Amino acid sequence: MTDTQTPGTDERTPASPAARAQIADPGPLGLAAFALTTFVLSVFNAGLIKDGALEGVVLPLALWYGGIAQLLAGMWEFRKNNTFGAVAFTSYGSFWLSFAAYVRFVAPKLPAAHAYQATGLFLLAWAVFTVYMTIVATRINAVLLAVFTVLSLTFVLLAAGELGQSTGVSHAGGWAGLLTALLAWYGSFAGVANATWKDKSLPTWPLAG
Repeated sequence: MTDTQTPGTDERTPASPAARAQIADPGPLGLAAFALTTFVLSVFNAGLIKDGALEGVVLPLALWYGGIAQLLAGMWEFRKNNTFGAVAFTSYGSFWLSFAAYVRFVAPKLPAAHAYQATGLFLLAWAVFTVYMTIVATRINAVLLAVFTVLSLTFVLLAAGELGQSTGVSHAGGWAGLLTALLAWYGSFAGVANATWKDKSLPTWPLAG
């Protein structure tokens, strides 16, 4: 959600070049935080590591990197007057924070027989948000559109797997999450490399607005 990836300025209230130059682009940080945390969780969701006791490794990442770092990136996107980046990073940062709180404090207290319904509802609500962000991404660039398209599929599969109590569907959601992480990592790589190298060596394929 960098300048090479999202509209950096709301055309209705354009920021001056001097104002925009006051901070670095927060987009690569937000994408990197999202990608890494998604990757680690998706390894477990895909069934690549089967020992559920090891899933605790996700929680510090969800709190500090996927959560707080991404939330800060969202605040800096507000400073840059980038509505899409601000909404996306702030929301997904809050997703990881709420995920960590849910796993640590809420889920253990839910009735075991019906806890899957709460988890499925949580994931389904995030699927709705992600789908309409995907629609907005169709006017930005191909990399972001790919990230949000596959992320939408990830949430839908994970929600369906929980609500339908299907391990196979949940594993499919995990594999979709791994692909989402790789795409987001590329977006972060492109953003930080292009900003550092002062060129457009790594393409993001802008889409017509």
